[in-house]
Amino acid sequence: MPNLFDSFSLKGSTLRNRIAVGPMCQYMAQDGVPNDWHSTHYTSLARGGAGLVTIEATAVSPEGRITPNCLGLWNDTQAEAFAPIVAAMHKAGTVPGIQIAHAGRKASANVPWEGDNHIAADDPRSWQPIAPSAIAFGAELNRVPQAMTLDDIARVQADFVRAAERARDLGFGSLMLHFAHGYLAQSFWSAHSNQRTDAYGGSVANRGRFLLETLRAVRAVWPEDRPLCARFGVIEFDGQDEETLSNSLDLVKQMKAEGLDFIDVSIGFSTPDATIPWGPAFMAPYAHRTRQETGLPVSTSWYINEARQADALIRNDILDVVTMGRPFLANPHWPHEAARILHAKNAGSVLPPSYAYWLSRYQ
Repeated sequence: MPNLFDSFSLKGSTLRNRIAVGPMCQYMAQDGVPNDWHSTHYTSLARGGAGLVTIEATAVSPEGRITPNCLGLWNDTQAEAFAPIVAAMHKAGTVPGIQIAHAGRKASANVPWEGDNHIAADDPRSWQPIAPSAIAFGAELNRVPQAMTLDDIARVQADFVRAAERARDLGFGSLMLHFAHGYLAQSFWSAHSNQRTDAYGGSVANRGRFLLETLRAVRAVWPEDRPLCARFGVIEFDGQDEETLSNSLDLVKQMKAEGLDFIDVSIGFSTPDATIPWGPAFMAPYAHRTRQETGLPVSTSWYINEARQADALIRNDILDVVTMGRPFLANPHWPHEAARILHAKNAGSVLPPSYAYWLSRYQ
């Protein structure tokens, strides 16, 4: 069986190991444009040794941002600012990925450390959130979104395509569609947020329509030799778990038929009333089941922090790739630490020679 430091190939991309840095919002952009913060942050993560580094949720339109400080990829100014970051990530030896997203009813919010709630409607920084139905998420995100028209749906899907084209032209090696965490795509899928009576609501098939159509449209412009991925919330932990999971896996099978190459298995986050069983690698069994039933290679994150834990998930054939977030914020060189703990051969090889030499020279 492979281990954490074996390579992983998918389409035309080969990860130098099975460690991925998941998309983590930084909320440091202005007008969606990446800046020095993002350049330093992502170049550092790329140099740290992970096989894949996926840039945070990047909005496909201004209204699709979670906060005013989210990244965007809806215009050429943003694309131009991304270009040197992508080049530096490639040079550092990682596969650079990007997650494109629309926040739906969770849009127009304050950054988490300034409230994590909706910006007041009369605040000049705010905008009108949209969603499948005019149903607020609840809790601190209590602003009622505007129900989308069919024209709105078509417009947003076109925004996803244009963002994918820009990501393609920038040379990203992997594209992730954000179909999770209660944002727009997940809101179409969830009965908690979708009460439409047209072709995009009601039945399970109708609720999955927006996701499949968006995937199909993006697949048409995304190169066949680069992986197309999705982060998808397969379960809500709302008391309807087996029904939701079964329906979600059926949808994932349809996504695979439409050209999905890889899935990052996550949580729906469609209701504030969910009872989530937080614990070490608690989503790993659901990711494993997803792979067993769909045949897609999988990853997941959520409380995967330790080297031996991550390695066991690969060696025991639970996951194909391990995705982590917070450990890399604490230590961008986490792969080097993990390699030493696991006594991997040439542990220093995960780092640039300028680091690896000195770390191995004096011990």
